[in-house]
Amino acid sequence: MRIAILGATMIHIFQKSSDLYYIVRVANPLNESDKNKLQWLFSGAHFISETEIKGDFIGPRKEMITPWSTNAVEITQNAGIEGIERIESFSTDKGQLFDPMLQKRYSDLNESIFKLDIAPKPIQHIEDLEAYNQSEGLALTGDEIDFLKEVSEEIGRSLTDSEVFGFSQINSEHCRHKIFNGTFIIDGEEQPLTLFQWIKKTSKDHPGQIVSAYKDNVAFIRGPRAEQFAPKTQDKPDFFEIKDYDSIISLKAETHNFPTTVEPFNGAATGAGGEIRDRMAGGIGSFPLAGTAVYMTGYSRLTEENDWEKAIPARKWLYQSPKEILIKASNGASDYGNKFGQPLICGSVLTFEHEENQETISFDKVIMLAGGIGFAKLKDGIKKKVEKDQTVVILGGDNYRIGMGGSAVSSVDTGAFDTSLELNAVQRSNPEMQKRVANAV
Repeated sequence: MRIAILGATMIHIFQKSSDLYYIVRVANPLNESDKNKLQWLFSGAHFISETEIKGDFIGPRKEMITPWSTNAVEITQNAGIEGIERIESFSTDKGQLFDPMLQKRYSDLNESIFKLDIAPKPIQHIEDLEAYNQSEGLALTGDEIDFLKEVSEEIGRSLTDSEVFGFSQINSEHCRHKIFNGTFIIDGEEQPLTLFQWIKKTSKDHPGQIVSAYKDNVAFIRGPRAEQFAPKTQDKPDFFEIKDYDSIISLKAETHNFPTTVEPFNGAATGAGGEIRDRMAGGIGSFPLAGTAVYMTGYSRLTEENDWEKAIPARKWLYQSPKEILIKASNGASDYGNKFGQPLICGSVLTFEHEENQETISFDKVIMLAGGIGFAKLKDGIKKKVEKDQTVVILGGDNYRIGMGGSAVSSVDTGAFDTSLELNAVQRSNPEMQKRVANAV
């Protein structure tokens, strides 16, 4: 038996057809019994002894373990096969379109398709904050840079790259709502309330059935007295019983404008996923039920019949056209909901362009609004107070450079930074992993 060595691991190749191969990375060589199990799990794909297949192929990026691989590896574990670390599928390249955010072309299939020659970078102390701000796309303002310089002087050293990066994210428009919390001036006169205070004023003056608002990443209103049919205990098999409980209804909406503009499918998908996450994490745990999606773009120009769209010449778009955004984003949001197990039940679309004073106004940065509803028990609606020395547990899948920096990049105009920085800031969809987290919660 011939195997390819990959550092401390090895790969085995299974051929499904002339166009499809499964590459299995293992910690130890597979025995005949395990190979037979895999051939059955791969629906008849047969083990081949070659360690390299010549040709041009399309497959997942080596840096990213796909959700499919995560599920496939778990299935092999349930089948009693030990030591499998990753399974990915590769198809022959016949010139077909593929998603460059998730996949790439490979010349030959061999041990190099999973090999990563990447070492963690050493901690970097930032001497020139202005230059670092520009090169990393952190969207720090002049005031914020001055503040960081003062912090650096106070602690007697230069700030590290992670410290500056972390500050840029938590102090971004996405996280802090700096504009909404800023001084509100109309016709030169400062208003008594900020925009955000005006928004909060409605619920403050008319609380009605509100249980929680602006305290969490989701709002709760009081729901009906409900009947639950569930196992008596959750940590072991048990008899089902009927219980009455006081319920609350979760309501949530959030924008995912910048990511959907740059990469509509994953942008809208992770917008839907982030919104599901927030409803799931409301209080000390709640249950997502159904989602909504809203899209606002420039004119779609899907047909020649819309005369109003002809009044303004179509412009060249930096990333995706409104037509591409509406198709791909709709597919992305629905795809995430379907794979997670939450239906997308309604939504809306608005296309808009306007010319005035030789200037064209449009949704250059698409508006993508993900929302949804769910429920929880009233007793679980408010988070408990965080105490010192408590343990923090993070649930989820692998993280990469992708998605890091999205808060900062979303604070500036689309196209303000280098394309690679903006693409880096778009997360990749992984609904299967979120479903596992939801089941745990």
